[in-house]
Amino acid sequence: MQDLKNSKFKIDFQRFKFIKFITHFELLSKLSWMIIIAFLFSFSVRLYWVVWANDYPELFWNDDIMINTNDGYAFAEGARDRLAGFHQPNDLSYINFPLSIITAWLVKILPFSFERIILYMSAFFSSLIVIPILLISSEFRCIRAGFIGSLIACVANSYYNRTMVGYYDTDMLNIVLAMFILWVLIRSTIKNDKFCFIYIGFFVTFYNWWYPSSFSLNSAMLGAFLIYTIVFQRKRVFNFQVMILMLAALISIPLYLKILLLIAITFAFWKKSDFFADTKHLTITGGAVLLLFILNGGLSPILFQLKFYIFRGFADHADILSNADKIVYKFYNVNQTIQESGFVSPEIFMQRISSNVIVFMLSLAGFVLLCFKHKEFLLSLPVLLLGFMAIKAGLRFTIYSVGVMGLGFGYLAYYLIKILQLPKYMQRILLLIITILALYPSIIHIKMYLSASVFYRSEVEILDKYKNIADREDYTLSWWDYGYPIRYYSDTKTLIDGGKHLGNDNFPVSFALFKDQTSAANMARIDVEFTERNFYEKFDDKYKQILLEYNYKPEQMNEFLLSLRSKNLPLPRKTRDVYFYLPDLMLNIFSTVTKFSNLDIMDGKEFPDRTYIVSDNYKVSNSGVEIGNGIRINPDFMSLNFEGQKLPINTLYVTNYDEKGKLKVATNTIDSSSPLFIIVMKDYGRILILDETMLKSTYIQLYVLENYDRDLYEPVILSPVAKIYRLKK
Repeated sequence: MQDLKNSKFKIDFQRFKFIKFITHFELLSKLSWMIIIAFLFSFSVRLYWVVWANDYPELFWNDDIMINTNDGYAFAEGARDRLAGFHQPNDLSYINFPLSIITAWLVKILPFSFERIILYMSAFFSSLIVIPILLISSEFRCIRAGFIGSLIACVANSYYNRTMVGYYDTDMLNIVLAMFILWVLIRSTIKNDKFCFIYIGFFVTFYNWWYPSSFSLNSAMLGAFLIYTIVFQRKRVFNFQVMILMLAALISIPLYLKILLLIAITFAFWKKSDFFADTKHLTITGGAVLLLFILNGGLSPILFQLKFYIFRGFADHADILSNADKIVYKFYNVNQTIQESGFVSPEIFMQRISSNVIVFMLSLAGFVLLCFKHKEFLLSLPVLLLGFMAIKAGLRFTIYSVGVMGLGFGYLAYYLIKILQLPKYMQRILLLIITILALYPSIIHIKMYLSASVFYRSEVEILDKYKNIADREDYTLSWWDYGYPIRYYSDTKTLIDGGKHLGNDNFPVSFALFKDQTSAANMARIDVEFTERNFYEKFDDKYKQILLEYNYKPEQMNEFLLSLRSKNLPLPRKTRDVYFYLPDLMLNIFSTVTKFSNLDIMDGKEFPDRTYIVSDNYKVSNSGVEIGNGIRINPDFMSLNFEGQKLPINTLYVTNYDEKGKLKVATNTIDSSSPLFIIVMKDYGRILILDETMLKSTYIQLYVLENYDRDLYEPVILSPVAKIYRLKK
């Protein structure tokens, strides 16, 4: 009888295991299909931009559409140099950056062109965000919520903008990896899955390698995990083991040493679980890892990020301190001019995260509900709050919240439909309708967000031609916005770019573009030669060194800058050519360019803004030319009206290109006592109103008027879209 009972128990147990296996298989199958569908949706909607761009030949180069983000050219240059097997010393190439390394590897193994791979990489990798979102929902047994959430998140405005086709940048994996780490932490609180040891080590290490600035977010997530464990699961040894591995992955040591350390700790926790279940042994291990963490950098990266994005004003990290004289030079902070790091209005903030204000509010409610039903989701707070920091720190941060908020919306929809207890087919129909309505604002945004490539083909043709004129060791002086693409297409060096553009970097370039031609030429030669020397001589302070060699004291910076007006100023020995790249694109940002040198760097006090108005959308009527903002040029072009005042015009310049492509400039002096000048650029349909300082700036003289000092500059390429001059000195 007992044997019969045992036999029956065995049969029931085997049946239970079989049913559990089938249930698990069905869950995995459903999850897999949802991941595939969500991924295909995310990738497919991003192809809309490709369809649009195909109608514009100006966006193509080498038979492929060009990328649409400036920073992407830094990684493209690095990948190109990696494939070539060399690059120039001190050319700032991103040859050893993770995205460049992975791109070069993909080019080698895939049957696609270099241009096509960098064009589509972002759309492919960013779409992987659907995987961790669905994995998190599977931990909470609500994969339908995860499916809806993944669809909402993958096309949220900010996420789409920074991961669309052509947006070749690290953002393609930044949020994906953060969400994977969040999934591992949530899974660790629910299951004693030892594979979490491997997952956490891999994802945190890869994330830190891929994007070093992720150190701050990873540290915050580790802190949240620690607090959660202390509050809710303080007796759960598994959590502390995962914590130790995460901390080990954050230690700033060579990658191969970090991998060996992680393997050793993982092996120990996996094979000696009983040994490390002892509080004493676990504490000793954690203390040793913590000590390594502190000794190798600790929280310094976090402090830097907070300083740059939160504490604004004149950039302390751009200040130059003379140890001998305690002189601090105050430079203009580039962060004050970058839109993506500026303050955000509440409406735009909500639209960037959820594409719509109503969807945002529902998503936030869903987030709260999900945290209430599954307290493990509180671990997502660091990711959510980093996105919310956009209100203070700027647009770029909103992207971090899209995954968490998308899942919040999906869970709210799933929960409300579930409590209605409708038939399953009705539930599915309602969820489909809700999802479509929530996605509609995102789809509209995608149809309207038709970003052009960084450069048009006509501009690239100029740089391609220039590449055969300049040497790889030569410098191209232009604003930092164009630094990376210049290096990629012309293969020359630059002084500033999208990564090197702190106030002290930008000052000499701004000075060379804003000041008179002699000052510009002298500054360009001095800055290039001292920049090159600094790579080898390692000055404590480049500006201090320049002043020292010109026999000026640190407090005499302004006197030195005035001396640059002299053509007789002795210059450093010329070791390479310097070229000025002056694109038409710079006209619209030239007033911003001037801010970096239109100040007294001894005390940081800004000088009054110069008069500089660019109008491409003026209206012509019998009463004159309406520029906008209350400005009207009178029909005779001899004066203008501003807020009821009639102001005379000093000189009128009219430019146009003849049939041979040569620029012709007609000049009409009207009132030499007036401070205002007008330039009518007929071929561009553009009018400039500016004061004498702006008129005499090197950029306006060389690009707009082609009025260059023949003793100082030699035209190399003169095109309506960009002009390049070689510095003779």
